Amino acid sequence: MMSTRDFEYKQIAFVFTDEGQKISFKNDNLLITDAEGKVIHQSTCYRLFVLFICGDYCLTTGILDRAKKFGFSIVFMSPNLRVTCMLPTKAEGNVLLRKKQYEYNKTEIAAHVISNKIHNQCSLLKKKRKKSEEEKEVILKLGQFEKEVLKPALSAQEIMGIEGISAKLYFNSLFSEYNWKSRQPRVKPDMTNTLMDIGYTILFNIINALLEMYGFDVYVGILHTQFFHRKSLVCDLEEPFRPIIDEAILKALNLGQVSEKDFWINQKQYILPWKNSKKYVGLILNAIMEYKNEIFIFLQSYYRAFMRDKPAEEFPIFEMYEKEEI
Repeated sequence: MMSTRDFEYKQIAFVFTDEGQKISFKNDNLLITDAEGKVIHQSTCYRLFVLFICGDYCLTTGILDRAKKFGFSIVFMSPNLRVTCMLPTKAEGNVLLRKKQYEYNKTEIAAHVISNKIHNQCSLLKKKRKKSEEEKEVILKLGQFEKEVLKPALSAQEIMGIEGISAKLYFNSLFSEYNWKSRQPRVKPDMTNTLMDIGYTILFNIINALLEMYGFDVYVGILHTQFFHRKSLVCDLEEPFRPIIDEAILKALNLGQVSEKDFWINQKQYILPWKNSKKYVGLILNAIMEYKNEIFIFLQSYYRAFMRDKPAEEFPIFEMYEKEEI
């Protein structure tokens, strides 16, 4: 298993093939070159954790061999950053772990995870410089929901209900200055929702890669029900980290780094063209990388607690940094 110290040096690389970028390898080093052949990224494969390839790409045995040898995952994305395929590095044969997953039928861990998410949502709202009385009331309500979701014997539906109410209050307050209507996954009715889809997708695949590394069956969740082709466990364990993306988007909006000119609208959907995708990937990835080690430690601790049948209150908690106001 990878240690915390090993993960500190791991990197995440993006390649945008529609810009003419190309991938090559030299002496166990990953090289990414631009359309003119200039090297824009070089790193040893030993330090690569996930390689995102955005745009068309012909898969070769060379990259597959290196992914297996050095243990990095590959995520293929369309030019507008929709995931088409993922080739994760897996820990094969962790039978005991999967047996525990298949036999687990409680909701305490799920409640713990959602409480952690609401806590981080509340923390992010507290960072806003100017808060109306209504926004202060939302913070108080989220604090109550954070505790309420931990009540014994709540069903998965009740936990999801509290999470849904909290999310609605949270988003209405967080993006109140930007004509926010509602969170609509994959519908892309505005710039903010489109950027959330992109940010959550990148975060999702990083967490997926970490869970695969321990040998989890990522389709077996603790809260989201099993559904064909849905990686329910990744959906579950992404929850406490979503405010990382929300904060990055809000900061970008406040700083004027998000522009309608960067998007084009098709059938009332805001689409980010490939030529502008690198800018927003950079904003989101920088935010995720700031918490890279904390994400790793959380999932490492989750794995250890799950394997040892620890009570829910001994499972890890992720807390966002106490940074400057936004």
